[in-house]
Amino acid sequence: MPMGHTATEQAGSGGLTATEHRLANGLRVVLSEDHLTPVAAVCLWYDVGSRHEVKGRTGLAHLFEHLMFQGSAQVTGNGHFELVQGAGGSLNGTTSFERTNYFETMPAHELELALWLEADRMGSLLTALDEESLENQRDVVKNERRQRYDNVPYGTAFERLTAMAYPEGHPYHHTPIGSMADLDAASLEDARAFFRTYYAPNNAVLAVVGDIDPEQTLAWIEKYFGSIPGHDGKQPPRDGSLPETIGEELREVVTEDVPSRALMAAYRLPHDGTREADAADLALTVLGGGESSRLYNRLVRRDRTAVAAGFGLLRLAGAPSLGWLDVKTSGGVEVADIERAVDEELARFAADGPTPEEMERAQAQLEREWLDRLATVSGRADELCRFAVLFGDPQLALTAVRRVLEITPQEVQAVAQARLRPDNRAVLVYEPAEGTASAESAGAADAADTEEGEADQ
Repeated sequence: MPMGHTATEQAGSGGLTATEHRLANGLRVVLSEDHLTPVAAVCLWYDVGSRHEVKGRTGLAHLFEHLMFQGSAQVTGNGHFELVQGAGGSLNGTTSFERTNYFETMPAHELELALWLEADRMGSLLTALDEESLENQRDVVKNERRQRYDNVPYGTAFERLTAMAYPEGHPYHHTPIGSMADLDAASLEDARAFFRTYYAPNNAVLAVVGDIDPEQTLAWIEKYFGSIPGHDGKQPPRDGSLPETIGEELREVVTEDVPSRALMAAYRLPHDGTREADAADLALTVLGGGESSRLYNRLVRRDRTAVAAGFGLLRLAGAPSLGWLDVKTSGGVEVADIERAVDEELARFAADGPTPEEMERAQAQLEREWLDRLATVSGRADELCRFAVLFGDPQLALTAVRRVLEITPQEVQAVAQARLRPDNRAVLVYEPAEGTASAESAGAADAADTEEGEADQ
């Protein structure tokens, strides 16, 4: 099969470059050379996540992430893990609302093995998928749900707030973990149809970053992936657009065995890929991004009413992003006191905007996070895939830092005024159950991490 076009662009982040290629079967390939260390990262993003699922069959995307580690035509059982780790590599996979990804970081001389393994399961997983492997992984995912959601303090917070922030019937209303009932209901034919529809080369982006010979790498990709047929049956995801604001405050109080009272909230924010999303990221960084932030200084240092306070952005491309507030109270402090202080800080920020020092510090913080991510071969491969799948252009990953630094204080203030308001949030309050010790929480839960899975070995 002949190769498609090749494009190269000098990037805006430390001279990094990426080349783009397309196989005749539709597989998009992005390569980025980096000879600093003798390793290579392989990252494969499939354009399928929980937003593609339908009512009654939630959790299939995440279930399939696990099934992809259960063997294929030439790799049986746990062989994928064993071969990669035996060669000195590391690997995993995760599922989110908007994609499922698989990744390996290998010694450079073992790159061909990783490419062969990914191609084998893309092209032949169905030959190994049977009732036994489906039942096995269904049980694994249900157990993961118990361990990460149902049986840990604050474990269902993300699921509850997502269901409030996105109305019934919205493609983001349910989280990637899925429901127990839907996992039980999934049949072998459901799983096979899901694979045939979404695990096709024309629904994927493959990025290879590191100490590579691009010509040899492309030859291996053509050899192993080129004969896998494409599939045209995929339907576009359902429309995830919503009004800019919720229009009213939504609230739920949960009484559970939790170590302390907690206030969590989700604010509807601009879609990822926009200047407004970058401005929102800077606003939340000033307000709640670490121990120098306004909310941490007010609640933890000054008032001593909280033991942890954070405010971060869950970036989403196909639906409004979420601003995620997470505050754990100190001792017997009432949540109402915390909420009053939060609203005071948000109102003051909306009225005055960030100070020059806060703006500089927030931009430096986000710049450092971006550069740290692009500096690793695995992080860069993931970002190249992300921008290719969600925005159609992997080169945008290499200029993301520049875009953050271009945002003005006025844009940051404007997004705070428009969005960080009481009538644009879903609020979740945790109250300790009767007899539960109101001990200090160990810290803010990373509740907004939507990446389910990380397949069990």
